[in-house]
Amino acid sequence: MNISAIDLAVIIGYIVLIVILGCGATWWQRRKTGKPEGGEGEGYFLAGNSLTWPMIGLALFSTNISTVQLVSLAEEGFTHGLVKGNTEWMAGFTLIILALFFAPFYLRSRVATLPDFLEKRYSKASRNWLAFISIFSAVFIHIGFTLFTAATVMNGMFGLDMNVSIISIAMLTGLYTIVGGLLAVVVTETVQTIVLLVGAICLTVIAYTQVGGWSGLTANIDPVKLSMLRASDDPSGMPWYAALLGYPVIGIWYWCTDQTIVQRVLGAKDENHARVGPLFAGFIKLLPVFILVLPGLICAALIAQGKMPALADSKNTYSHMIRHLLPTGLIGLMAAALLAAAMSTISGALNSIATLFSYDLYKQWRPNTSDRKLVQIGRIVTFVGMVLAILWSIFGIGAGDGTIFEKFVAMICYVAPSVTVTFLLGVFWKRASSFGSFFTLVVGSALGIAGIILQINEIKTFIFDNFWMAGFYLAMICTVIHIAASLIRPDREMTEQQKSLVWGNPLDALKAASWKGIGDYRILAGVLLATLIVMYAIFR
Repeated sequence: MNISAIDLAVIIGYIVLIVILGCGATWWQRRKTGKPEGGEGEGYFLAGNSLTWPMIGLALFSTNISTVQLVSLAEEGFTHGLVKGNTEWMAGFTLIILALFFAPFYLRSRVATLPDFLEKRYSKASRNWLAFISIFSAVFIHIGFTLFTAATVMNGMFGLDMNVSIISIAMLTGLYTIVGGLLAVVVTETVQTIVLLVGAICLTVIAYTQVGGWSGLTANIDPVKLSMLRASDDPSGMPWYAALLGYPVIGIWYWCTDQTIVQRVLGAKDENHARVGPLFAGFIKLLPVFILVLPGLICAALIAQGKMPALADSKNTYSHMIRHLLPTGLIGLMAAALLAAAMSTISGALNSIATLFSYDLYKQWRPNTSDRKLVQIGRIVTFVGMVLAILWSIFGIGAGDGTIFEKFVAMICYVAPSVTVTFLLGVFWKRASSFGSFFTLVVGSALGIAGIILQINEIKTFIFDNFWMAGFYLAMICTVIHIAASLIRPDREMTEQQKSLVWGNPLDALKAASWKGIGDYRILAGVLLATLIVMYAIFR
């Protein structure tokens, strides 16, 4: 390893701090309350429903901003400019949807998992299918890609063997996740978000100063790279219509229906905290375009100015900037920030796997299982999921062409459509039936697998030519399937519980009691929406 003693000390100190915080969180809760609030199961899986809006917002952001985003968005910025920042700003729109339309139902139905919600709205068959999809996405999308990109950047910065990095990061994160559950995850994510933001902002400010400010940047890059909305022939593969049509499909799945992300909302103290937390995250999501994507663009300008050596491989954009722009000590801080990004996402996904398996699968088989036994099962499953993710990271992700970001998003585009449609129709259309839900999930999953196979073999078709638009086309197909199947085989009669989980009028979502003043979720949602529109107007 090529690393100074000071940087190594910073990294080791950070790792020790995070593990102590993670393992100590549950001990502190037990000491304060005598036992986890709400019983041992809820205390482990849902943090005893004690999470407040700042913790939820920071945890949502931290789980989302993994090394996939840190490494890949800088690479995309270097290659294509700001356009892939659409994944960050468009997330704000879907977080508004989560806060206004989904979070209230999740809290009111008192579910521990989103498959549990799907059973309350539809049927047990839909619940089981979604549980398998959610576990698959947690292992192979959230954890697998995060481990691989973390190892890539540690290799680029310090020459550390990738397999050693993958195994070490997974085991350290698994340690406090297995011990502490969701409370440990959220406590560490709160700290990790701060470390991540400080590190990313430091690198951006230094790079921006070195390039000569805005005038120095614009003088050394193609002006189109500062545009967020591109023409249909843009080489980035993300024209304006792909951002506006394709992203919402994967965004709603990711931010509104994916257990790994939404579990923080399920652990909210009350409905207002569950609403304001995602909106807070939406405001923080404005930053990544400037502190993650823009640095990649600045890197290209610095190389054009001759202030940095040429870059051999674009995937090392972020580590290349760290090595050549930061002094000793700050390099260690940035390595800690990268570890923070990786560990927060991995810990969140591991905890969601434990919750999904314990509540949605094991407890159905053994309904009388005690909370203590469920926690033990959850810890075992966490370890198994970690091992599978390690194997996938080492042997699977590196194969084939394309950037890490493209592979990551492509998998989501094929997994998301059937789930997005099932949830949207479920909360907005009373006639969406149990059969329609299950049939859509099964057929949609089959179509998604077909898309993944075609993608791997580089076979182009109309639907699967552009993976962003593939998600949109699949969602349209799934919508037709769901509506047709629901009309052919409607539910005989909706239960009162099912009726309570459908908005009779979308405006009803704005009628619930709220905090006063700026804490009013309706005001916050409006301000966030207006801010996003202004940002797009500036960088169109």
